[in-house]
Amino acid sequence: MRHHPMPSAMALCAVALLLPLAVTPDARAEGWTGTGELGLAATRGNARSESLNAKLAFLFEDAQWKHEYRATALRAKGEASGDFDGDGVPEERFELNANRYELAATSAYKMDERRSWLAALRYENDDFAPFEHQTTFALGYGHRFIDDGRTLLATEIGPGWRRARLVSGETESDLILRGKLDFKRVLTETTELVNTLLVESGDDNTFAQNDLGIAVKINASLALKTALQFRHNTEVAPGVEKTDSLLTVNLVYTFK
Repeated sequence: MRHHPMPSAMALCAVALLLPLAVTPDARAEGWTGTGELGLAATRGNARSESLNAKLAFLFEDAQWKHEYRATALRAKGEASGDFDGDGVPEERFELNANRYELAATSAYKMDERRSWLAALRYENDDFAPFEHQTTFALGYGHRFIDDGRTLLATEIGPGWRRARLVSGETESDLILRGKLDFKRVLTETTELVNTLLVESGDDNTFAQNDLGIAVKINASLALKTALQFRHNTEVAPGVEKTDSLLTVNLVYTFK
């Protein structure tokens, strides 16, 4: 069983989450927005499965700064077949097949309406990855190519550093190049298309994650969102797939 230490990166994330408290109360009230997502699924009968995924995101933006904070969690169980006790007879078990959580924070200083300098921090713990946990930190340049109220196209790129504790107990560190692409498009008054691509590339591993989603508003605060996520690692243990996919249908609550 894996142990889940609380590394210094967790403390850094906690400190980063408190940074917006430095702004005035009036600015916090005017600049904060956020969303919460929750998806549950369970099947019984010929096959059994259970899954839970949750997301929480906050955004603070004013004329000079933009702060983004995100927390995600995924936990799932399903039926698995195999010779678990070594007696040569296959058995079936209902066991955990996904358990992951992530914390991330980004702060950007705006040079003008389109350009910014930024710092990004991300911590991830995954029971079914080649690492127990990993932390990445990067500095970079952000540019908004399109931001007209209906369409957003923005990029981030810059150097960074990654530190990961492997399943074997070893710790590896390497320099990375981080890139991010955000795209949003308002299709109708009630429908929005979003896509986010994140790439962290280094000598030890290249990690890429793409999140594509369509959200349909139910009312001013609630929406139903269908999303497809792909995660890819170039370096994995033997017998482990390099690419994972996740399809979710979540209820989204927006608060301001």
